[in-house]
Amino acid sequence: MSLSAPTLLLGSSISSLGTMFAKIVLLLSVLIIGVAVWVLWPILIGAQWIPTPKDVVRKMLSFADVGPQDTLIDLGSGDGRIILLAAQEFGASAFGIEADPLRVLITRVRIRLKGLEDQVEVIWGNFFKSDFRAASVVTIYQSTEINKKLKQQLEEQLHPGARVVTYSFIFEGWEPVKVDESTKLYLYEIKSAK
Repeated sequence: MSLSAPTLLLGSSISSLGTMFAKIVLLLSVLIIGVAVWVLWPILIGAQWIPTPKDVVRKMLSFADVGPQDTLIDLGSGDGRIILLAAQEFGASAFGIEADPLRVLITRVRIRLKGLEDQVEVIWGNFFKSDFRAASVVTIYQSTEINKKLKQQLEEQLHPGARVVTYSFIFEGWEPVKVDESTKLYLYEIKSAK
């Protein structure tokens, strides 16, 4: 049995549609997996992102008396809102440590767009394995549980007089030098190296 030209064309059109459909399914699958990884990755490593409200960021930096003489490190810097504002409005050198590679990329783009490459840096990493010795100010919006784990590291690495400002969660055993109950800001000062 021989096939006519229209039948052959119809067969090749169906084959092309099948190939295009397969490519679309593959693209959608990759997209869905990518979004799932982006959403689940921070949860899997225990670093889900809950951003500090923008009005609290400014208050947090004022609360800690951040200025041009300071080197600020933000632990879990998310989209970079704290480190960018610390540099732009308070004149500080600022560093962020973030576990989510996409947020690191977003922050790096924002740093470049604002022309702050000489003043602001963000790294992709685990702040439990980081060195804070250069910091005069550390900003933290983590849980009480994470603060418990960070406490000794901060005491060992920060120099006397360094300030630690937290939003919402305290450091058990440390006496804050300043508290703003309405915003839930707690400012601590490192007294002596341990």
